[in-house]
Amino acid sequence: MQFRDTKTFKNLARSFAGESQAGMRYQLIAKLATAEDYAVLADIVRSIAKNETFHAKTFYDTLIQKAGNHENIAPGGGYPFRFGTLAENLGFAAQDERAEFEEVYPAFAREAKEEGFADVAALFERVASVEKCHEVMFRFLAESLKSGALYKRDKPTLWICSECGYRAVTKEAWQVCPLCKAKQGFAEIPLPFDQS
Repeated sequence: MQFRDTKTFKNLARSFAGESQAGMRYQLIAKLATAEDYAVLADIVRSIAKNETFHAKTFYDTLIQKAGNHENIAPGGGYPFRFGTLAENLGFAAQDERAEFEEVYPAFAREAKEEGFADVAALFERVASVEKCHEVMFRFLAESLKSGALYKRDKPTLWICSECGYRAVTKEAWQVCPLCKAKQGFAEIPLPFDQS
């Protein structure tokens, strides 16, 4: 059987399409965050968009390496199309990332193993581990924004102005930086990281 006739071939094409679209959706979310004066949040989302674009490139490169050039690949599959408020969009992104690391990529890795492509299975597993981190970040950002706690913590926290570097350890970031007068949206957001 030729590689192009395998499930793994189609799954790589679907993954390329999905990651490419995720990267673009996240750029749109970052643009909305910027428009709402959440500069650092926008930077975080842009960074994740960059990760997704690199995942797409990795799937693309693997597909070309294993199957060569193709005029057209119809990957099939479904892809989310929804847009709402900034908090809703962050929540949608968290849902999408969760589906990728809990369902999509584990299934693709299993199929790749069954077809004898251990290297591709490992690729799907590595990408899934990153998507799990993305889900944690998006969920935290969505919940914090919805609850009004994006710039508030229960314990004193180090807040750093991304514009001038001013630092303060307080339970809440300033509304306006006392040094450079940047808005609160320029305060760096301490993110949780799932260690599992």
